[in-house]
Amino acid sequence: MKKLNMLIMGPAGSGKGTMSELIEKKYNIAHISTGDMFRNELKNNTELGQKASSYMKAGLLVPDEVTIAMVVKRLNQDDCNDGYLLDGFPRSLVQADVYDAKVIGTPKDLGLVINLTVDEELLISRIENRRICRSCGAVYNVVTLPSKVEGVCDICGGELYQRADDNRESLKQRMASYYEETAPVLEHYRRLGLIRDVNASQSIEEVWADVQKAIDEFLNNEEVL
Repeated sequence: MKKLNMLIMGPAGSGKGTMSELIEKKYNIAHISTGDMFRNELKNNTELGQKASSYMKAGLLVPDEVTIAMVVKRLNQDDCNDGYLLDGFPRSLVQADVYDAKVIGTPKDLGLVINLTVDEELLISRIENRRICRSCGAVYNVVTLPSKVEGVCDICGGELYQRADDNRESLKQRMASYYEETAPVLEHYRRLGLIRDVNASQSIEEVWADVQKAIDEFLNNEEVL
């Protein structure tokens, strides 16, 4: 069976985290969240972590070359040998071009991109009702996925909170930025025939069924219409 080297893309609130967790468990591939990757590099005080920290402390964006170097380093770890799922990268066409150049022709070459599409008003509702555990990072929704005890995480008992920017105004700004930066990336991978669009406005079960279908068709080398 071919290796499952893939990306998952979609705006905030589209369900990338939930789908990534399900994909990781079912297909036994490494889930690489760029947020987690940055935190680990900083925590371990690596050379790349120190470079990133110097920019962040100065209030500057971490340069693409540092971010890409972190991703490539992570992809070279043993748990990525049987496949990987990148979440949160690439965020721009520049990052995509450099990433492609690093992996094309190697066992880490990209094979599939799942693009989660969702109605903007539904996204706003999801974001406004989202709650996150301060301790373990588990995500809940007070309407569609509430915790058993209000304000308390089912997993670790930690406090649930709402991010300050989880509101309509902030989401619209984030959406505008996401589409401006990511639209060229999606178009790039669509031209390469790697994109599989999944309607993420459905229930979690329906979205997961469609994601599995897209992945299984890719692994079985079937054409997706």
